[in-house]
Amino acid sequence: MTSNVRFGPAGLPVRYKGNSNQVCSYIREIGLDAYEYQATYGVRISKQSALKLKENSRDNDILISMHGPYYINLSSNKDEVVERSIERLIQSAQAAEWMGAYRVVFHSGFYTKQTPEEAMEKLNKAVDELTEQLESLQIRNYTFAPETTGKKSQLGSLEEIIEICQRHEKFAPTVDFAHLHARECGLFKDKDDYGRVFNLLEDELGIDTLHCHYTHIEFTDKGERRHHILSEDYGPPLEPLLEEIIERGWDVTLICETPLRDRDAILMKRDYRNILKDKI
Repeated sequence: MTSNVRFGPAGLPVRYKGNSNQVCSYIREIGLDAYEYQATYGVRISKQSALKLKENSRDNDILISMHGPYYINLSSNKDEVVERSIERLIQSAQAAEWMGAYRVVFHSGFYTKQTPEEAMEKLNKAVDELTEQLESLQIRNYTFAPETTGKKSQLGSLEEIIEICQRHEKFAPTVDFAHLHARECGLFKDKDDYGRVFNLLEDELGIDTLHCHYTHIEFTDKGERRHHILSEDYGPPLEPLLEEIIERGWDVTLICETPLRDRDAILMKRDYRNILKDKI
């Protein structure tokens, strides 16, 4: 059984009013141990503020990740879109290095009118260019974490994320269980369904450490529609996921993306501890 499962919010806690670079003190106070900084509308944090956030996270033993900008499409047919996407990821990697973020989460792109294979080919070419530019800028302390996506129009199935991580160094997966649930129109029903995800990751990538997202989610036949809080009657089911995490013994960081991100993360951690206690 793992002794290193962390829970935290995607973004600032709902009721937090303090300085953003001191938020880890508050996160520790409410009993959580992870934090995903949101740069979803652009990387705007200064180096000075990022360094203060890094210090605050270390003082409070909070593991930081970063979610990069939404406006990234590495599989676009338009060269200028790919170039801007690469620049946003360079900015993300630099800021992540300053703040000590162990993962840079991002959405990879869209199929548009391409086949999945054509979209993947464009993405791989763009990532090669990205890593070359990062090397030339001497930005080296980063790990990109492409995320499974919730819409069927997006590049980001579990198999595609695995392929990206196999192809490129300094890449590790982000598994958003709600996105997979929505993308596959209700994928997760029990622990075995979650187990198949962990098996595939272990078999294909040889990992036992996982960064992941969780929320309740509403979906249509096209995939993700809306996030919901834990008390609302939507899936995927939480308890079998926590059971699978415990039985796997992996190091897992579970970021809560519900509208009540910090309060629901506390509930998730409570449920995890209760299940763990029953198994001891």
